[in-house]
Amino acid sequence: MPGEKWKALFQRFWPAYRRWYLREGEAARPGYVSCRKALRKYMPELESTYDELVELAGGGDLEARFLSLYRPPPFLTACSQGVWRGAEPALIRNYDYDPALSEGITLRSAWREQEVICMTDCMWGALDGINSAGLVASLAFGGRRAVGDGFGMPLILRYVLEVCESTRDAVKVLRRVPTHMAYNVTVVDRTGAFATLFLSPDRAPVVTQRPLATNHQRRVEWKEYAGATASLERERYLGERLEDESETLDSLIQRFLRAPLYSAQFQKGWGTLYTASYRAREGSAEYHWPGGSVLQDFENFREVSVRVDYPRD
Repeated sequence: MPGEKWKALFQRFWPAYRRWYLREGEAARPGYVSCRKALRKYMPELESTYDELVELAGGGDLEARFLSLYRPPPFLTACSQGVWRGAEPALIRNYDYDPALSEGITLRSAWREQEVICMTDCMWGALDGINSAGLVASLAFGGRRAVGDGFGMPLILRYVLEVCESTRDAVKVLRRVPTHMAYNVTVVDRTGAFATLFLSPDRAPVVTQRPLATNHQRRVEWKEYAGATASLERERYLGERLEDESETLDSLIQRFLRAPLYSAQFQKGWGTLYTASYRAREGSAEYHWPGGSVLQDFENFREVSVRVDYPRD
């Protein structure tokens, strides 16, 4: 629950987040009233938790605006994610980003009816995660320059995991809540139902039955970015692996730990920080690195610290 443990994390990360939030000037960020109205309109179930977190953060105006994640500064990542459609529905993903800009925190929370295990971003958002109903969700940048009126996707993903129990529920929410940047979101539930949505601030959501996503939407629109992150190559390779009948879930996870899905471009900000595998029916979350992994679930969530060295040369 929101308390001293979360407060300590906020105090640790707030100086860096404050610099990021103000990098375009304070006037570029929406005021508190606008942030509060937007949160109440689109994600009212999060309001009480938001209030608790704002209070723990010190109750300041700037902290409250930041935690709303309404119209935050733009940021880019490079990720791969795929749905395992076997007897045990699962979602596997690589999160590619700059190690210096990652929280590196896995959080188990029980803020509402659903419990959630997720990899955090912006202090209470989710990059990927699973809830106690067996719904799994993951985000990847959509490879478009468009920036508009909406929320940071990590908070939207958190909202999905807090209020939804199925892929069908998640699709309804994702079509309704506006995003400030282009994102590809993949969801799968314990029945094996899945969807990948292409979301943008400047056009209608597109819901697909694609079991995978990298960093472009239906076509490449930002050629330089797609080329730098090998988005098409990763998409093609992952598609082939998901269609290979000889592949197993364990072997697919190992594929994510090697090129071309695994990236070592840490000096460019596109290195694979972790591979996550979420088993929907089992309710487990496992985080992998070359040479090791940590397995968590709702019954036996352990507080552990893992050191991962990311080479810069």
